[in-house]
Amino acid sequence: MKTGYYPGCSLHSTASEYNDSVLAVVKAINNEVKEIDDWNCCGATAGHSTAPELAIGLPLRNLMLAEKEGLEEVLVPCAACYNLFKTAQFEVSENPNHSQEVVYELEHQIGIKYQNKIKILNFIEYVLKPENIEKIKKLLKRPLTDLKIAAYYGCLLLRPHNVVGFDNPERPTKMEQLLEVLGATAVRWSAKSDCCGGSQALSKPNLVVKLVGNIITNARDNGAQLIVTACPLCQANLDGRQINWDSPEQNKELLPVLYISELIGYALGLPTEKWFAKHLVPPSLKD
Repeated sequence: MKTGYYPGCSLHSTASEYNDSVLAVVKAINNEVKEIDDWNCCGATAGHSTAPELAIGLPLRNLMLAEKEGLEEVLVPCAACYNLFKTAQFEVSENPNHSQEVVYELEHQIGIKYQNKIKILNFIEYVLKPENIEKIKKLLKRPLTDLKIAAYYGCLLLRPHNVVGFDNPERPTKMEQLLEVLGATAVRWSAKSDCCGGSQALSKPNLVVKLVGNIITNARDNGAQLIVTACPLCQANLDGRQINWDSPEQNKELLPVLYISELIGYALGLPTEKWFAKHLVPPSLKD
C-alpha cells in the first residue's frame, strides 16, 4: 500500500522532534512514506474561525493532491491536522450540499475528480497495524519495563467521535496497547482525555496553567513517571505550562512529556539525544 505523509506546519517547525522521530520509526521498521507534494497548511487552529470554506478547503486540497499522486492512505501525525483532515472528509461525505462548491473549485484547480477514498491515519493507528506491531516486537532493544507512563490523548484525537472514530472518546486504550508492546506500565488515570487548553494558550494563559496543573497532578498522583502524547499543541502546553517560570525554586516533581514516536524510537534503540534536547522538562531516559 502506498502511504502518503503530511507533516503539517508544526512538525516542520516547533515540533520538529515529532517529525524526526516519526520518520525515524517508519524507517526503522523498514517502511516508506511519501510526503505529499506541494502540501499546504490545513488551517488548524484558526481556519474554521475565518471561513467555513477554508476549514474544508485547506485540508481537502491536501487529500486531493494525495489522490492525484495515487496514494491510498495518508499518515497525519499532528492531532490537530488529523482532526481537520477527518472533518473535511466527513463534510464531503455527510454534507455534500455544504461542500460541493469547494470540491468543484479544487477539482478544477488540481485537475482530478475527487473520489474521497483516502484513508487517514494518525501515528498511533499507523503503528498499531498488525504488521508494524510485529516488526516493533522483533526490533525492541530497550524494553521500558521500569517505566510507569500516563498516555495522554487530549481532545483532537478523540472528538467528535462520529467524525474521527479513532477510539472511545471517554476511555481510550489504543496508546496503552502500544505502551504494553514496549514493555511499559500504563497507569490508570482519569485525565487522559481532559482538555489542556491548547487553543487558549495565548488568550487565557491563567486558565491553561490551571488545566495543565490538574492533568500533571492527576498523572503524578497515579504514579506516572512521564506523560506521552501524539499532539504538538498538547506536548507544548504540558511541557511548558507546568513550569513556574517566576519562581523556579518551586518547580518540584516536574513530569517529562514525550511524543509517542520518541518513546517508540527509544525502545527500538534509536538515537534520541537531539529529540530529547528540545524538551523543557528533560526526560531521564539515556541513550
